[in-house]
Amino acid sequence: MSLNIEEYALLSDRHTAALVGRDGSIDWLCMPRFDSPSMFGALLGDENHGRWLLAPEDPDATASRSYIEDTFVLTTRWTTPTGVVDVTEFMPLGDDYGRVVRRVHGVSGTVKMRQRLTIRFGYATAMPWVRQVLDDHGHGLLAVAGPDAIILRGPRLHATDHHHEATTTIAAGQTVDSVLACFRSHVDTPEHIDIDAALASTVSSWSDWVASCNHSGPYHDEVIRSLLVLRALSHVETGGIVAAATTSLPEDFGGSRNWDYRYVWLRDASLTLSALLEHAYVDAAQSWRNWLLRAIAGDPNDVQIMYGLAGERFLEEREIPSLPGYQGASPVRVGNDAVGQFQADVIGEVMVALHQAREAGVAEDAFSWPLQRALLSFIEKNWRRPDQGIWEIRGPQREFTHSRVMVWAALDRAIRAVRDYGLPGPVDRWERLRDQVREDVENNGFDEARNSYTQYFGTDQVDASLLVLAQVGYCEPDDPRMLGTVAAIEEDLLRDGLLLRYRTDSGLDGLPPGEHAFLACSFWLAEQYARSGRLDDAHELMDRLVGFANDVGLLSEEYDTGDRRQAGNFPQAFSHLALVQAADAIAAAQTVSTKAPTGPTPAS
Repeated sequence: MSLNIEEYALLSDRHTAALVGRDGSIDWLCMPRFDSPSMFGALLGDENHGRWLLAPEDPDATASRSYIEDTFVLTTRWTTPTGVVDVTEFMPLGDDYGRVVRRVHGVSGTVKMRQRLTIRFGYATAMPWVRQVLDDHGHGLLAVAGPDAIILRGPRLHATDHHHEATTTIAAGQTVDSVLACFRSHVDTPEHIDIDAALASTVSSWSDWVASCNHSGPYHDEVIRSLLVLRALSHVETGGIVAAATTSLPEDFGGSRNWDYRYVWLRDASLTLSALLEHAYVDAAQSWRNWLLRAIAGDPNDVQIMYGLAGERFLEEREIPSLPGYQGASPVRVGNDAVGQFQADVIGEVMVALHQAREAGVAEDAFSWPLQRALLSFIEKNWRRPDQGIWEIRGPQREFTHSRVMVWAALDRAIRAVRDYGLPGPVDRWERLRDQVREDVENNGFDEARNSYTQYFGTDQVDASLLVLAQVGYCEPDDPRMLGTVAAIEEDLLRDGLLLRYRTDSGLDGLPPGEHAFLACSFWLAEQYARSGRLDDAHELMDRLVGFANDVGLLSEEYDTGDRRQAGNFPQAFSHLALVQAADAIAAAQTVSTKAPTGPTPAS
């Protein structure tokens, strides 16, 4: 059975990612892209669905692990009664092939290390044909099934009941490398690489990127790790930013809320862009904007809320019966039916992010502003349509208040583009429509009795997405209506001190009730506290939230406070970008509080 979600660490080459457990097993790897079929799928089943174990043979060995500096190069120190070894694992950046490197170095004494390799291509539907090879670089294991192939170079492995195993005794000072390379079966086998050079280059690439970050303030380490996660989930060739590295990790253990997050949501990618821009990563803005322009080019009526890594449109959801699911949570899904939903807020998030890029100095070109105007024309024609909202409900469409506010934000940023940057556009018409949208929200999305904005028009229920209203400038964080909304959210959605997205027992989303606290929403609440003068509350909540990160600083989508474990897809871009936003808000609030006068001003 797979480990708890928080017991995994991430390796990334920015083409794809691997999850390696605290037990030394790589239980998730899709090659060559994040959204490719798995070759190691034990995360959603057991070892018979594919994995690569490398650990001491002694079952009582203990492990401690960390990333090397600000990178995704993982080091694990294994301690046994007979000796100590370090295992260094990484996916080389800038490589033409997908590779995983696992280096074992003896520290003291001797340690007997065991490898057990189970290769199952195509979401565990294809057992490969495997043969031994010997070349100038030593032993290799070559596995082929249809278009897929891998070669593993290192200690010689021997077949045993559709698995391959090796045992190697590592002495102090000895180094033994294993390198797995993935390639298309019709091309030549990849050449061996210089591992020392690849390691140095990979460490340097991650560290150099972090060195350009302008962050200072509280929660510095957590912010840096979160920005690195966003970088690791950004596809190096296309610029697409996946929502998470996994599919079907459950929001409710044993339940059916299991979705594929290995795609590019316009919303998540836009918010990720904003977080990166706040910390001086303008190049990331340019890359993502170019991705966006390619993905949504064409008739604005055809705009989707999500795409594949290169802008693919066909992401039809299907179930994968070859994988039984994470600790029995089924079904496992590939693709996502949300691709066909109408979510009225998405263009707002895109316009907010593109405006922020404009403010950061990313110049418009002959293509980018006309495309934004086309998006605005779509908004003008469709802003009154009910939609599925930010949480992608699978029940009836509603007039969600958050969606309407994001329509307001889209118009607002377009107006600023004309007024502040001289771009052409029907600004008077946009201003009239922006005022009309605000009037609609105030008349239909606000409950006077509760002094609160509502989840959707015609209800008195609230939704954590209402915390975004202040973030996008619709109202001030300390506006009485916003403070009343926060009070209603605290009353209805706080569970064990953390926020639910909304009440799933209302039947709104068309799914069986039950999920855990959504981490991004709790970070939004910490941000709101900081921006509205509740700095102590912000710190208290933030301290608790960052404490949910695992030993290498990674967060999933949700947190189960009862069993004290992470839930949902992992690592989750949304959680990490919301962490960055909350930390920035707390830093700004602390700066203001230190400048504020502490006593009466003396008479002159």
